[in-house]
Amino acid sequence: MKKRISIIAIILCIALACGSFFLYVQSLGNPSQPAPSAQELAAFQQVRDQRYPVPLIGSLPYPVTPANLAVHSGAAILIDTATGHVLYEKNADQVIPPASMTKLVVMYVVFQEIASGRISLDDVVPLPPESWAVNAPPGSSLMFLGQGQTVTLRELLLGLAVASGNDAAMAVASYVSGDVESFVQRMNREMELLGLEKTRFVEPSGYSELNLTTPREFAAFARTYINRYPESLTDFHSQPSISYPQEHNLAEWHRGEGGEQPIFQQSTNKLLGVLPGCDGLKTGFIFESGYNLSLTAKRGNTRFLSITMKGPGSGSVEGNRYRVADATTLMEWAFSCFATHYKGAVVPVAIPVVGGSKNSVTLAPSHTTPLTVPALLKDRPAAAAADAVTAQMHLPPFTVAPIAAGDVVGKITYTVGEVVLEEVPLVAIEEVAAGNGFKRLVDKLAVTFL
Repeated sequence: MKKRISIIAIILCIALACGSFFLYVQSLGNPSQPAPSAQELAAFQQVRDQRYPVPLIGSLPYPVTPANLAVHSGAAILIDTATGHVLYEKNADQVIPPASMTKLVVMYVVFQEIASGRISLDDVVPLPPESWAVNAPPGSSLMFLGQGQTVTLRELLLGLAVASGNDAAMAVASYVSGDVESFVQRMNREMELLGLEKTRFVEPSGYSELNLTTPREFAAFARTYINRYPESLTDFHSQPSISYPQEHNLAEWHRGEGGEQPIFQQSTNKLLGVLPGCDGLKTGFIFESGYNLSLTAKRGNTRFLSITMKGPGSGSVEGNRYRVADATTLMEWAFSCFATHYKGAVVPVAIPVVGGSKNSVTLAPSHTTPLTVPALLKDRPAAAAADAVTAQMHLPPFTVAPIAAGDVVGKITYTVGEVVLEEVPLVAIEEVAAGNGFKRLVDKLAVTFL
């Protein structure tokens, strides 16, 4: 009798152990997904930025046949502003003076200062003598600032964006940094922070041929500028004209009947109101650079950015004609051949961990950058291809500890039809250390059933 009871007890213990084991295997195979802590997320973000940096500008992640476009400018580049992917380039690493495109960097610094709360668009800006139009170098583009005028920072930015005023650049530089030299140092520091190695400035207006950049680097900067400060487009760069000075700007001795009248100037960007979707950005010309143009246009969910430099032309009329022709060629080609697809939010997913201190690890994409999608569907626009993008998640049945934050465990494949557009790694959000010996042994047995 005692022997029978012992046998039954052993059988029950074995059954209980087997039942517990299979329940464990089931729970291991269906991991819970606890929300990562704020500390884990912060650590993951830092690791992800270090291990999987996304360049400001780069090649498409799939092969394409280079376009053969009739571009008159000596150097050019065209990118998808959302992704930074290069769609077309011509001598894009040639070092060229940016001319008045320099003023975009001035405005970038100003918007940074506004975001920090140190200054405001409605600040009244003192006008030092070097900012008066009468003291500007010969041939300068001017807003026509003068002694005793009352002008706000908002008006000065409009003078930079629309009239390309060299005088406005001097006034802004002195106001933001105390003097022009300190402001130029700030401009150069900001370019260094963006990783731009060939873009450097000696003054803020673009008048000097010693200001230098390349189409590629300037596209990287301009992409950063309009993505961080999109309000600059609606408030300044898309404005068609400026009339300055108004009555309220004038010194008392210039007001009243017979006083100074506003000077009307149309935007130097001749594509505004001509090229569909165009809402910026900035022209530039000195003899050493030729006719330059930073241009952006948006149609639907897609925005492109082109930089053309060393544009030909004998005089501004011919130079503008070539600028308009090049920009139109580039933009119309881009909108006919590509569109931007914004990826849907990928919910973090948990998968089993074998031999770890935890039974699961949470995964997230290494980056969430949108996709530049080519027009792959016959007789349909590029936007239709962008709408047809599909995503497929590829995960192993389990992974093995130890796991470091940022380790690749799976991937997401984005496709249109049979074309693979991009494969994005799925990486571990948190660290999972190895478990103790007993845990590793049990998990080794559990792998068979997983």
